[in-house]
Amino acid sequence: MIGLQVQTVLKELEVWGRENDRVQTDRSLKMLNLERETAELIRALIVGRPPQRILEIGTSNGYSTIWLAASVAPGGRVTSIDRDPHKLQMAKKNLERAGLLAKVELLLGNASKVIAGIDAPIDVAFFDADRLSAPEQLALLLPKLSVNALVLADNVLSHPDEIAGYLAAIRELPEFEHTIVSVGKGLSVAYRLACPRTSP
Repeated sequence: MIGLQVQTVLKELEVWGRENDRVQTDRSLKMLNLERETAELIRALIVGRPPQRILEIGTSNGYSTIWLAASVAPGGRVTSIDRDPHKLQMAKKNLERAGLLAKVELLLGNASKVIAGIDAPIDVAFFDADRLSAPEQLALLLPKLSVNALVLADNVLSHPDEIAGYLAAIRELPEFEHTIVSVGKGLSVAYRLACPRTSP
């Protein structure tokens, strides 16, 4: 169960994020956080595993990062990438408030370039940033994923055209089962099989 300190920070970020996004006209200043029901589903999918290493692409102000850090295995770690230094500073402060900063590594830069230098293995990968570059990032991640990796992507129903390339790429991987869950803005869920499926 998520502790009271973490829940308090999450609820504050939900209220603030909705109000910020309502009044902001500059998209780069919007937080565009996960809906709570999506975050709760992601937690349910990963907390029972439990993963030692989680990679998040798209930190924003750290709302989803807090959910991930609260779900990682004891001694595990979340690596989160964002190209906006201001948002990473916000995320750092929010993770500190939630008491979870020690579990998180925040990396600034272009996700494709950063991923190329990340060590394996990665147990869970969560795409929640630039959807057009996601196929390239998925290709970079494949050799770094653990044998039973879980790969998630948000916004598959809200931005179908932008994420179409990623969905096509993940569906073509024979070692992964894939489905789309109609929660929030739509969540792509793919997990690696121990024995890859074969064509009939």
